[in-house]
Amino acid sequence: MNLQFKWTLWTANVFLLMNILTGAFGQYAPSAAYATEDDVSTNLSEVESRESGPELEFKYHDHEEMTRYLRAISARYPALTALYSIGKSVQGRDLWVMVVSASPYEHMIGKPDVKYVANIHGNEAVGRELLLHLIQYLATAYETDTYIKWLLDNTRIHLMPSMNPDGFLISREGQCDTIHGRHNARRYDLNRNFPDFFKTNTKQPQPETEAVKEWISKIQFVVSGSLHGGALVASYPFDNTPSARICRSSVLCSVFQNYAHTPSIAPDDDVFRHLALVYSNNHAKMSRGVSCTSGSSRFEKGITNGAAWYPLTGGMQDYNYLWHGCMEITLEISCCKYPPAHELNKYWQDNKQSLIKFLAEAHRGAHGFVMDENGNPVDRASIRVKGRDVTYHTTKYGEFWRILLPGTYKLEVAAEGFLPQEVEFFVIESHPTLLNVTLHSAKGHAPSRATTTKTKSKRITTTTALPLEIGKMLFPEE
Repeated sequence: MNLQFKWTLWTANVFLLMNILTGAFGQYAPSAAYATEDDVSTNLSEVESRESGPELEFKYHDHEEMTRYLRAISARYPALTALYSIGKSVQGRDLWVMVVSASPYEHMIGKPDVKYVANIHGNEAVGRELLLHLIQYLATAYETDTYIKWLLDNTRIHLMPSMNPDGFLISREGQCDTIHGRHNARRYDLNRNFPDFFKTNTKQPQPETEAVKEWISKIQFVVSGSLHGGALVASYPFDNTPSARICRSSVLCSVFQNYAHTPSIAPDDDVFRHLALVYSNNHAKMSRGVSCTSGSSRFEKGITNGAAWYPLTGGMQDYNYLWHGCMEITLEISCCKYPPAHELNKYWQDNKQSLIKFLAEAHRGAHGFVMDENGNPVDRASIRVKGRDVTYHTTKYGEFWRILLPGTYKLEVAAEGFLPQEVEFFVIESHPTLLNVTLHSAKGHAPSRATTTKTKSKRITTTTALPLEIGKMLFPEE
């Protein structure tokens, strides 16, 4: 195990540096063996024939149709996709997730896992269909699109089209602003059902939220988007505020949440604002900040702090960030929650570039490994950027990722039985910083040592200025 890990780490670093120096990052694909990820599994005996690729119409697919489609495309692209279920809804429907990656069944050491979750509110249906089309687009474009090939070679993308299939079942096409179908089968709002940092959430945990909590506790996701409907804005943490702690009465809380518009600032506010802008600026309309209806909120540049819009308790994005270090934002992608199916193609075209560009942000900032003196990975080492009061942890392979904007930072690393250490490093715009840290046993009191690898690559300017860009923009101007 140790020898395999050392070989994987060495090859990952060597290939990383070779591709940066040659400016050919899109071809970076280390051939070292990777450890199998136990969490992801699929029953290949259930999938359909691999003889022909499935067609996907711009229509709403019920749960059975969605299941057949996911199985069919997984069978058609077995080297790029893996279908698994993280659990079941109240009424027993699978909560499907499709991995799309050059390594769909195995975690790629040193490369990030990212995700999208849609349809947490059953009557907000556009995101559900967009993720199905994103699955098809990524799988079919891999062999012909250089950017997509780079993304899938270097990222594992997990896509959950529906977190609330029971609510979707009773929702109705054409209903833009009702709440019918919003909740799960037990009438719980799933986006008010997660543990909350600011106020104890007393709502009974639901099977859907418990499944998601278990899922993200097993896979360290770097970046995530939750797709909603009813507005056109990218909303970022915090959703709740410290004031929620003193809000005892449900009536007073309701009044407070309806009229309070005070931002609740996260330690990584600069990064969250950047991520929201990446989505908004690459969207066909969102960055204009146009309100959906007369009297509704206008959002400058198409983004908002969640609590500044309206505070809520038990939201999924705050939970992802504070419990698991995953940079999740909420993406409101349609003014109408359940628009007519003939409009789906337009929504896909409006969001396609944003959906792809946002996931690539997982490669921004700093990433690396924490090891002991013998080169063994240190699992669950705490990672904290000084001045940002949120702690991240390494994986069992010693990996960590930290999305950061250009600047100079100090990384505080600690683990039980080891001497803590502080490492200064810097981040630039055009590529990530590879940061490998060696921890020494506290018994020997050896001097601490850290290595920072500063890489250089061709700088290619794009509208989003993403790191690791290869060639022109994903969607060149015509």
